[in-house]
Order: sequence, then structure tokens, then C-alpha cells
Amino acid sequence: MARRRGLSAEDKALWSRIAATAVPMHPARKQAEPIPEPKPLKTPVPAPQVTPPPPLAGLRIGAKPGGPGSTRIDLSPPPREALHAQPLRMDHKTHRQMTRGKLAPEARIDLHGMTLAVAQPVLTRFLLQARADGRRLVLVITGKGREGGPDAPLPVRPGALRHNVPHWLHMPPLNAVVLQVRPAHRRHGGEGAYYIYLRR
Repeated sequence: MARRRGLSAEDKALWSRIAATAVPMHPARKQAEPIPEPKPLKTPVPAPQVTPPPPLAGLRIGAKPGGPGSTRIDLSPPPREALHAQPLRMDHKTHRQMTRGKLAPEARIDLHGMTLAVAQPVLTRFLLQARADGRRLVLVITGKGREGGPDAPLPVRPGALRHNVPHWLHMPPLNAVVLQVRPAHRRHGGEGAYYIYLRR
């Protein structure tokens, strides 16, 4: 990088002649002192230290847990962890009975074999109708999903319905009718199903 040189003697003389011809706009004001020329830096400024960001919560790399040489990257936590991290919005006693499988769902829907595009409107209609019928606890069966084979397109995530249903339930219009979402007890499908507790 070339160093900046100061004004030459000719430049300074030319500037002095031009400045002498200038008429001050406000003669009562004190003339400002000339700004000294900046001195070149003698020591180079060190580059700022770059710290790597902390690892993302829930980052897991691997096609299968504990599988050797895997390439799958999953940035979101499993649905069970995400749902348990949500605040409790329903009666504590009813919630405990529900999670222990002691409450029987009043209605159920099985989304097995449906694509995401088909399952979302079907689920929306089912939950809106269940609320209109005065039901409180319904069961949504998604299945656990299958691992994609070695020729499957990336990214591969087992159980697309299992991962997407909780997101749909927290978006309009379903977030207005859903009070609580929890993974079902083993007797009602375990990780392949969800309890949906509806608002009154």
C-alpha cells in the first residue's frame, strides 16, 4: 500500500494565495484553527480477533445415532424435546393424566401415507371440526417415519409428518384452537402420535 505524502511546497503556496482571496461569511466569528495534517501510522493496526460462534443447540451430525461415517445434519431438536420445552398452558392435573395415557382421546386421525401437502389441510379440517363438536382431547397419528436409503435425496429426515405437525399446530389457524401439544403415551402410539388438547 502506497504511503500518503503531504502537500508539496508549491501546493501549500497555491493554497495560501487562494485562501487569502476568500471573504469570510461571518466576520464576527473567530477563525477556526487550521486542521493539522494526519500523521502516518508507525505501527500497523492488528486485525480483530474472530471467535467462532457457539455450536447450535440440538445440532447432531450423523445418518443414525452412533452410526460411523454418517453425513446427516439435523439442526432442530427432536419433536419430543421441543414440545417438553414449551410452557404448560393447561390444568396440571389433567396434563399429568393425559401424558400418563389415562385420558382416552375423544377423536383420532391417522395421517399415515399422506404427503405433507395433503396432510396439512386434512389435519386443519379435523381439528376445527373437533373443536366445533366440543371435543377437548384428540389424537393425531403421524407414524415414526423411515430412514431414507443411501440413494435418498438430501436432506433426509425420518418422519416428515412427525416433525411438521407440531409446527402446523403453532401456526394460524390452528394456534387459535390448540391449547397444548404433547407426545402420546405408548398405549396411544408413543413417539408416532401426538395428544392435542383443544381450547374451549
